[in-house]
Amino acid sequence: MREPMSLRWTRRVVLVVLGIFTLVPIYIMITSSLKPLKDVQGTFTWWPSTVTFQPFREMWKTIPLAHYFVNSLVVSTASSIASVVIALLAAYSLSRYRFRGRQAFSVTVLSTQMFPGILFLLPLFVIFVNISKVIGINLYGSRLGLTITFMTFTLPFAIWMLTGYLDSIPRALDEAAMVDGAGPLGALFRVVVPAAIPGIVAVAIYAFMTAWGEVLFASVMTDQSTRTLAVGLRGYVTQNDVYWNQIMAASLTVSIPIVAAFLLLQRFMVSGMTAGAVK
Repeated sequence: MREPMSLRWTRRVVLVVLGIFTLVPIYIMITSSLKPLKDVQGTFTWWPSTVTFQPFREMWKTIPLAHYFVNSLVVSTASSIASVVIALLAAYSLSRYRFRGRQAFSVTVLSTQMFPGILFLLPLFVIFVNISKVIGINLYGSRLGLTITFMTFTLPFAIWMLTGYLDSIPRALDEAAMVDGAGPLGALFRVVVPAAIPGIVAVAIYAFMTAWGEVLFASVMTDQSTRTLAVGLRGYVTQNDVYWNQIMAASLTVSIPIVAAFLLLQRFMVSGMTAGAVK
């Protein structure tokens, strides 16, 4: 059946409006990063009267941006990898086995997403401080502690998503692997994991992006040496001035690798999320 002309034009108008809402802020960020600070603080103009790349050079000196970038990269990568590995084992158990407490565990994992993160902030802080006093492992203000903190909200979602994705993989694959002599873990890593790559990549992307942009926990659980980008960008705001052009330049610079990685893995993201939502 041919698509009505009215529906076609409605779709075009909606896409154009959405495109404007998406591209205009990005355009303003780009033009603001190419303006001198006095022009950004003055009357708004759609095009810079003087184009300068000075903000892109000065942004590395105003704050230790490279150090914050490394912190974010290390912590986000570690938390996403750990979340995927643990979630994969938990999801495989929930998907393939029936045991006492299975339903209660599933409900508990999903229900953690209903509570605001600030409820877990003080308990985590107290736990980290007490661990440091009792066994001498300093988790507060460390990359390890921040990685564990990020896993408290990335891991439950990862378990739920991977469980739904593994449910869509036929159990006949596991059974065929076990007939050939593989055990449960052998069937998981040799057969199920290769078939679940789209879902695993989708969950890894979600966990990484969530940890990359997290502000609440990172602002409390870090110090000057472990501060992440999401918190470190506030360093461009001083008592005397706000370096808006450097903020825009830094935001664009640190977003490039994330956007590039997302575009490269987008097909896994779409297929993984779609299969996981079927559950």
